[in-house]
Amino acid sequence: MSTAIASTGFSQEAFDVFLAARDEPAWLVDMRRAAWRRFQELPMPSVRDEEWMRTDIRLFKFDRFGLPDLSSPASSHYVGSPLLSAGVNLGGHAVTLDGQTIAAELSTKWTEQGVVYGSLDALVKEYGERLRPYFERRVVDPFKDKFSALHAATWCGGTLLYVPKKVRVDEPLHALSALSSSGVDLGKTLVILDEGAEATMLSETASTSADGGGLHCGSIELIVEQGARLRYVNLQNWGHEVWHFAHQKAHVGREGRLQWTIGALGSRLAKVNQHVALTGPDAEVQVNGVMFTEGRQHLSYNTHQHHEAPYCKSDLLYKAALQDRSRTVWRGMIKVDRDAQRTDAYQRNDNLMLSRDARADSIPGLEIEADDVRCTHGSTSGRVDDQQLFYAMTRGYTRREAVRMIVAGFFQQVFDRITIESVRDALGEAIGRRVSDIKEFATP
Repeated sequence: MSTAIASTGFSQEAFDVFLAARDEPAWLVDMRRAAWRRFQELPMPSVRDEEWMRTDIRLFKFDRFGLPDLSSPASSHYVGSPLLSAGVNLGGHAVTLDGQTIAAELSTKWTEQGVVYGSLDALVKEYGERLRPYFERRVVDPFKDKFSALHAATWCGGTLLYVPKKVRVDEPLHALSALSSSGVDLGKTLVILDEGAEATMLSETASTSADGGGLHCGSIELIVEQGARLRYVNLQNWGHEVWHFAHQKAHVGREGRLQWTIGALGSRLAKVNQHVALTGPDAEVQVNGVMFTEGRQHLSYNTHQHHEAPYCKSDLLYKAALQDRSRTVWRGMIKVDRDAQRTDAYQRNDNLMLSRDARADSIPGLEIEADDVRCTHGSTSGRVDDQQLFYAMTRGYTRREAVRMIVAGFFQQVFDRITIESVRDALGEAIGRRVSDIKEFATP
């Protein structure tokens, strides 16, 4: 199993050793070095920064973690049970542990059509010049903050999916990223659908122990070219002591279609930037978010719907249920450029409190420069209704069963938007298990 270089952590010495072990194209090494310099220059985010003012990371210390030792092969020991792929006929799958690939496989029927899928580490060496233009796009800004710079400099592991023009992959592809206790995951996901291509990708994370700690500092880049269609599912299910930092962004070109579903259930603290950029006319994006928190979890998701071209549509719905002393922060922004006339954009965030001590901060926003648009947003927060509980309990349900029914109904609006049955079932099951552990509800 890979282990962190505890003595040197994220130091210049560790970075030099890391680069020497990579054997990558010169252009990629140059990109890494530039990002590393930026990582060293940038300060740690603090509550004085607007984006971080509700997320305190003073307890996080870089020196507790380090770069993976690539000289040690990854072990194939237990890496968790995938939820999204249960009962699904897959066209391919990939598994990583602590940023090292354990398995990667793609059905022959898809390789024969030019589809590329598997370990990004291996494939960037094999298809370096072919992939270079996509890396140089910098879909995710490598200099956004200290965490994005660290990831751009040190990413390892992760998954690549490339689908050529007009190829329709009608079997889902699955990727599992696992983290051992106190491990480090710096995985990068890159999905490229060329013109007219179609695909479905199910991506999930898991820890080898539900109470395991560790660090994830990752990125997701989705490139949906003209007329392409992508369904992408990302389930974050780390152990409850994992620090989770991620930058995620999609580029959707002319007449492209993207359905992006996020489930956020795990980690001790999560700070995620999820952006979608509609860069070509008539592009459409639907974003679905399901969040469930317990204990003292803190999940902060910053979403951005950027309309850069006319006649585009975006529709975002995030729902969160919170119990115990947990907290969620959602900051949403719809940005409409001057040339993005006839924009149709919507965002909504709903929060259900299952405890008096839980807290949800919901901050929607609009920034509109065009004058012919339809942009709306909404946000609600509330507690479990006593009358609903009483009504269910008078019909023979226990208090716990009644709360589970209410929570299921609360999330149903999001589930109805998800077109992949296995995803609906997996999210519903995962949330149901957590609700069953509630010790104290909103009312005595």
